[in-house]
Amino acid sequence: MDIDVRGPRFGAAVTTVVLAVVLITGSAWLLAWQTLAFALGAAGGPGRSPYGLLFKKLLRPRIGPPTEFEAPEPPRFAQAVGLLFAGVGLVGFTVGPEWLGLAATGAALAAAFLNAAFAYCLGCEMYLLVRRATVRAE
Repeated sequence: MDIDVRGPRFGAAVTTVVLAVVLITGSAWLLAWQTLAFALGAAGGPGRSPYGLLFKKLLRPRIGPPTEFEAPEPPRFAQAVGLLFAGVGLVGFTVGPEWLGLAATGAALAAAFLNAAFAYCLGCEMYLLVRRATVRAE
């Protein structure tokens, strides 16, 4: 079942703010929250992440029905990629080295910002490249 394209973009906007605050404050706790949000989005799809649920319950009823839809698999893959980067960032902030935490969090922030500001999902594009490569390999 296809999903409203505005949901993942809203999630990316919230993620952008959260990750920017992590970089400013160095808060491992806030990055742990974001890691959990990515994990829930990767496991259950973007609609099951905390930000997806927030969009569905609070924002979507106020902005009207969707006019564009997308398959849930690319955003779900993007959540898994975000989980990987946030997890590496969390290791960097808690165990060290700190530069690893900053670099991984910064990379996740850049990807989230691209999605929020320009509707360009790097993780979704990676998903499509992986799909093309695996189809050709068969």
